[in-house]
Amino acid sequence: MKLKIRKVYVDREVADFPETMDICRRIDRPVQYVEDTESIFRYINSNRDPQSAGKHSLLLTRNKGDFIRKCPGTTHYTCCNYHILHIGSYCSMDCAYCILQAYFHPPLLTFFMNQKEMEKELNVLFSSRNVYRLGTGEFTDSLIWEDISPVAARLIRLFAGQERAVLELKTKTASVNHLLGVDHGGNTIMSWSLNTETIIKEQERGTASLDDRITAAADCCTHGYPVAFHFDPMIWYQGCEKEYSHVVEKLFSRILPSDIVWISLGSFRFMPQLHEIIEKRFPRSHIVHGEFIRGLDGKMRYFKPLRISLYRSIVKKIRKIAPNVTLYFCMEDDEVWNKVLGYTPSAYGGLSNILDVSAAAHCNLSI
Repeated sequence: MKLKIRKVYVDREVADFPETMDICRRIDRPVQYVEDTESIFRYINSNRDPQSAGKHSLLLTRNKGDFIRKCPGTTHYTCCNYHILHIGSYCSMDCAYCILQAYFHPPLLTFFMNQKEMEKELNVLFSSRNVYRLGTGEFTDSLIWEDISPVAARLIRLFAGQERAVLELKTKTASVNHLLGVDHGGNTIMSWSLNTETIIKEQERGTASLDDRITAAADCCTHGYPVAFHFDPMIWYQGCEKEYSHVVEKLFSRILPSDIVWISLGSFRFMPQLHEIIEKRFPRSHIVHGEFIRGLDGKMRYFKPLRISLYRSIVKKIRKIAPNVTLYFCMEDDEVWNKVLGYTPSAYGGLSNILDVSAAAHCNLSI
């Protein structure tokens, strides 16, 4: 999955970093050195399609905040106590429903060069008595940067040497060949977002096919990686339940249930401001025209009965094939848990505990 960069912007603060110079050589595109990143942001925002412009421009800069952050969940829905490892932001792929189009102002491919500071934060975390689940795939796709920087391989090796945290690399690519021989120590979970072939074709521009994602996951399993999958966002359309059932069949035709750490489920939800962006950038998309209501977190969500019906259909299919695989919902309340899975996370010590236990069973994690 190659980044299609037309222009590289380099923050003067990181211009002399050897890694910065290496990336500029690899990309071989015009480079502009800047003292003030605000000028870049103004330029991106001035474009007719800032979201597209930001996918073809790259800013190399310093992360001036924390590299390790709590996932921005909400108190209104069950949260899993996940942590984000903030290596960069935005994505070169182009999914109609992507929240990053509205989340970043402006949306601009940004990669952080002060990774030695990131390693210091990780070493402090590794010495903690607590257990952590971290991922790089919340503010960006975990594997799109591999063409310019081997950050994934670097992180895999770091996590291999400790027992207090697991790393999840979440992607919609199939770019894993360079990672198959890396010593992961069982502490990196290779993870894929999955959807129906209809949604991938119509709403996920520039992503790997469903077959390619599952093949990449199977290759990772062959090399000892634990894996995970995320049916999120599940999008309702006529015939979608049958298609999601087909995705489950394809998944388990290649992947053993015992290799799967967890599978998450989540329905399409979006900030109201994303509505206009989707209609403008994806005029043929109808995903924002469903039966939505404003949720407790302010996001537009399908009516609860529709979400429950959709979840029940896929859970029934998964449970028939893999009755013991760990399932969880992303941002749903106890009623949904009860009506679909028959229990609430509190019955098992909370969702965070459920996922920690599953991670410990599949990874080299000490809890």
